[in-house]
Amino acid sequence: MTEPADERFWIRVHTALASRHALLLEESYVRNAARWHRITPDNLDTVRASLGPRALLTVWPDLTPDVGAVLAALSQEESIEFVWEAQDGTISHAIVDDTDYEELSAHVADARAACALPLSLAEHHPLLCAALPDSDGVLRARW
Repeated sequence: MTEPADERFWIRVHTALASRHALLLEESYVRNAARWHRITPDNLDTVRASLGPRALLTVWPDLTPDVGAVLAALSQEESIEFVWEAQDGTISHAIVDDTDYEELSAHVADARAACALPLSLAEHHPLLCAALPDSDGVLRARW
């Protein structure tokens, strides 16, 4: 990833928010570690100010409020990243495969929204993706 999360990137995020009202932002700050944020036009600036340096930012469509439908649509043949929002607003994620679905269903029974994201690079199609430049505007992170 060599695209910087500069002002052009944030304009694209604002444009996407205008048509969708909410999006899911994955903030990867080290390999295999991420924080998730539900962004809206009202909280975008606050979330943006809290992002870690040199993070890889991946923007996805918003979570779906029908958690049961997301669970029912899970493929029996591949691993996925399951992302959900708890009743208190915290967002969690887990890598799961079909052997974990029953336990996952019980774990997210009270979730208010969720989504399943593919792990396969061939199916991995985020809306936007960029890396945060350093405070001097230079992109030093290489993902």
